[in-house]
Amino acid sequence: MSAAVAEASGSGHATPQTRVYASTDEMRDLVQGFEATSLPYARWTHGAHLTVALWYLLWYGPDGALDAMRRGLVRYNAAHANEPMRVGYHETITRFWLGVVRRYLCSARLEGSLADLANGLIAAHTDRELPFKYYARERLLSDEARHAWVEPDTPW
Repeated sequence: MSAAVAEASGSGHATPQTRVYASTDEMRDLVQGFEATSLPYARWTHGAHLTVALWYLLWYGPDGALDAMRRGLVRYNAAHANEPMRVGYHETITRFWLGVVRRYLCSARLEGSLADLANGLIAAHTDRELPFKYYARERLLSDEARHAWVEPDTPW
């Protein structure tokens, strides 16, 4: 495994300070709130994005997860259009983070609950700037990358 893939896959487990979910039920509630667009925007954090991506990958596999994530993000963003969004829906960033979560799943020890898995994922991937280690900022923030997958400048 290359250093970039190891960094992007992060196989750490959550420590008590980073524990976001006490149960799988809490994760399910977050996903249901996201899907119903009733999840308060203040709770739609980077960790929540990762949680939904994890949930969808486990339930639907890679292709189904991408479709569900894409539809869900567009619907959620439309329902919260009055909120100050930094980016809105972005195809390349969505696919990038789904890839990060997939790599995490391939390397994580599956010894605990689904909540433990999500907590470990969130603890390992707190850096929202990770995509910029693989993409030039102007390329990743371009209209092209927003609307379609763009290959990274630096392979991972």
